[in-house]
Amino acid sequence: MHSLPLFHRIAGTRVVVVGDGDMAVAKRRLIRRAGGAVCSEAEAHHARLAFVALEDTGAAEAAALRLKRRGLLVNVADRPELCDFTTPSILDRNPVLVAVSTGGASAGLAKHIRLRLEAILPQSLGRLAAALHETRAALRARFPGGDERRRALDTALAQGGTLDPFDPASGERVTDWLSGAAVDDTAQTVEFTLTSDDPEDLTLRQARALGMADRVLHDPGVAEAILIRARADAVRQLLSAQPEPQTGLTVVLRRADHTAASSAVPTSAK
Repeated sequence: MHSLPLFHRIAGTRVVVVGDGDMAVAKRRLIRRAGGAVCSEAEAHHARLAFVALEDTGAAEAAALRLKRRGLLVNVADRPELCDFTTPSILDRNPVLVAVSTGGASAGLAKHIRLRLEAILPQSLGRLAAALHETRAALRARFPGGDERRRALDTALAQGGTLDPFDPASGERVTDWLSGAAVDDTAQTVEFTLTSDDPEDLTLRQARALGMADRVLHDPGVAEAILIRARADAVRQLLSAQPEPQTGLTVVLRRADHTAASSAVPTSAK
């Protein structure tokens, strides 16, 4: 990744904006939307973040250097090479935020990706997120184990599930779902043979399984671009001859050029 994606909480804190013009106005508006307070460079000692929105290249570089020397993280409009952080194109379904970034390569591209997402992500996402937040204590009481809790949510939030995020009525069903939810603790192993190192060649079923897997067992040489499609906290191990089924979903990834030498792995639920 070209950057580490983070969401920075600035409510109640000061953020420096250097500049006037349309770019500076847009930065001030963004800061206020996130609950921050706009301040000038003279108040930089109170701030941790700064935006520089100056048309003059030399003036922008000088302002960025001054602010960085004072320990601030700096964004310089239209100058990604000078930026400590960049601002993405933001889709707001409060409290759900979707940020699209191209690392400064093309703000226009990021905007149009966001506009496509705007058309398919319902306004009700915020209501669903708020309902899940409000029932966190009840969810933990109903499913004390972290893995158990995650599997219950995975089932409910999956396409066609009780809490499908694309269903506008999902937010109204959280309490009823929680009172009757059950977890499938059946161990399941699914195996895929990969014919390409390109993640774009994954089928929808393969991509969905990786996103829900508890464990990913793989042949040596399976591309990192494929492996990172799995959940960040999924256990990742090189493939043994006969993996032992465990609770939850295990995804086995074989390379086509290794398949002939590999032992068969059962694909049915255990």
